[in-house]
Amino acid sequence: MAVLVGLALMTLKFGAYFVTQSNAILTDALESIVNVIAGAFALYSLWLAAHPRDENHPYGHGKVEFISAGVEGALITIAGLIIFGKSIFNFVYPQEIHQLNWGLVIVAAAGAVNFGLGCFLVKKGKQHRSITLQADGRHLMSDGWSSLGLVIGLIIILVTGIVWIDNIVAMIFGCVIVYSGIKLIRGSIAGIMDEADVGLMKELIDLLNTNRHDNWIDIHNLRIIKYGSNLHIDAHVTLPFYLDLQQVHDELETIDHIVTEHFGEQTEFFLHPDPCIPTSCPLCIKADCSVRQHAFFQREEWTLENVMKNKKHGKEEKK
Repeated sequence: MAVLVGLALMTLKFGAYFVTQSNAILTDALESIVNVIAGAFALYSLWLAAHPRDENHPYGHGKVEFISAGVEGALITIAGLIIFGKSIFNFVYPQEIHQLNWGLVIVAAAGAVNFGLGCFLVKKGKQHRSITLQADGRHLMSDGWSSLGLVIGLIIILVTGIVWIDNIVAMIFGCVIVYSGIKLIRGSIAGIMDEADVGLMKELIDLLNTNRHDNWIDIHNLRIIKYGSNLHIDAHVTLPFYLDLQQVHDELETIDHIVTEHFGEQTEFFLHPDPCIPTSCPLCIKADCSVRQHAFFQREEWTLENVMKNKKHGKEEKK
């Protein structure tokens, strides 16, 4: 749908440019080319990411979404640079502008459609944890805001008759477009390099704190890797050393169930059980422990800092 809408809007914007010869409108038209190409690549990426795991891709095909976002970011950046360069050129070689009123109406309508479609895609992207849909949606939303600024600039030109304002408006939004593209590239590189998603980590930690059981003495060495909409979560869980294998399994299953219920079935949880040690006692909230070697001191809240460390929690800094 986004690709078809993009094609229609691109045709309208280029029509508006050829009628008006406005550089500012040209910025919008050139970005529409990016919208169409990026939308087509995003569609292919979503199709590929939906493929099930296989022997060659044991974690699935979700990483292609980060590549899609990177390609979209690169295209946006190139479009912004072209727009900026064209604006400078037209300062040296001015071009007459015609029928701005028609161009203004077309740009305003196209911007409203892009913004609405962008909001829809971002909402769906968050629901399905798809960076491709979110990237495409945010791009369309930024295009909508750009169109709003463009409309304001065109109105100023119509009121004042100062034609060179057209180039200034185009340069400003060329810079905005470049910034948007670089931001997308930065996000895609972070995903490919498995950079920690702090927001997602905090959401998971809050979930575990809220549903904490007495037997869960601590959680450490917590890591989250994203494969498109799939989450791969690794963690070590410190449990009472005297639990039998079935009890350990049940505790880990409970954690898995809580996390999967919150984040969805596309979550893969690998948990490693660790036995408690004497330095765990001061922070252990288990009241009925018959083998406690140290008195309870205080409950330790799990935070981003202590759950990411590869060491058991304890009053003393020991593994």
